[in-house]
Amino acid sequence: MEIQQVPKIVDEILLDYLESRRAEISDIDPATALAFELLYEFIQGGKRVRPMFAWAGFVSGTSNEDPQAVLRAISALEFIQACALIHDDIIDSSETRRGKPTVHRAVETHHRKQGWNGDAAHYGKAVATLIGDLALTWADDMITSAGLSDAALQRALIPWRAMRTEVIAGQILDITVEASGDERVEEAEKINLYKTAAYTITRPLQLGAAIANASLEPFITYGQSIGVAYQLRDDMLGVFGNPAITGKPAGDDLREGKRTVLLATALKLLDASDPAAAATLRAGIGTPNIEGLADIIQASGAVEHVENLIQELTEKGLAALNDNLPNEVRETLQTLAKTATARHA
Repeated sequence: MEIQQVPKIVDEILLDYLESRRAEISDIDPATALAFELLYEFIQGGKRVRPMFAWAGFVSGTSNEDPQAVLRAISALEFIQACALIHDDIIDSSETRRGKPTVHRAVETHHRKQGWNGDAAHYGKAVATLIGDLALTWADDMITSAGLSDAALQRALIPWRAMRTEVIAGQILDITVEASGDERVEEAEKINLYKTAAYTITRPLQLGAAIANASLEPFITYGQSIGVAYQLRDDMLGVFGNPAITGKPAGDDLREGKRTVLLATALKLLDASDPAAAATLRAGIGTPNIEGLADIIQASGAVEHVENLIQELTEKGLAALNDNLPNEVRETLQTLAKTATARHA
């Protein structure tokens, strides 16, 4: 099976799985039925990047595992992704995701329309948090019931458990750096490594390889390098991206006060070259008034620096693909790397 077929197959598997769980939660109460429908709608979005990397890891080895069971197992990654995004939107107080209201805003709107008691915004965040928890729970249910052999499942759970821990740790670090105003580039880089690189590329690759009982080592440098480059590209889009493509308002990362490598680099460069501009950037980050901040970042030289870093990391990741990998796997990972790190807007 070609890697390009994976997203469509994963879509079908996810919807089938959701339908299999619908009754057990929707029949409890209209409130839980609404929660299910919101998760059902949310899970249908996304590029299925993580299952594609996981499939590439799987076909790097030779295995007798049922391919359909493997596809079900790696589809479970999308439930973890759903949990992470729903919770991330709550933490960042985001209004939109993929061009639609975020889950907590949708629940908040429902509360208001019903004329219920209490604070609608608090209710929205509370219910959305639990919807994210449900997604995480079902991720575990899905991989353990996918139909893998016992040996393959036990191997797969090693990177699976590490990935869950790392993405939560990365999120904690992200929140802490934002709250403390930490401007160190190395802290932003650490967030990228744990919140994005490991969870988006390295661990999914290792998950697939573990299922096939193939070596996990070839994917470490590739996964870390391409994963960090992927996040750097996302950070660029968070400031300069086209909302029609990103699904979020332009400059959303600046309003949310995201402490990215792009921002940390801009501040470091401006402290040396234009302290007044650095002060303006510091005062505006994390506030609704972000007018002109993107221009300041652009003028600082940080954009060129980050673009060069993306290029360097991409080249490093591609160079790490060793000759022992099957040609089709190497070619697939080369294509995925270029797609993940390309300019989209």
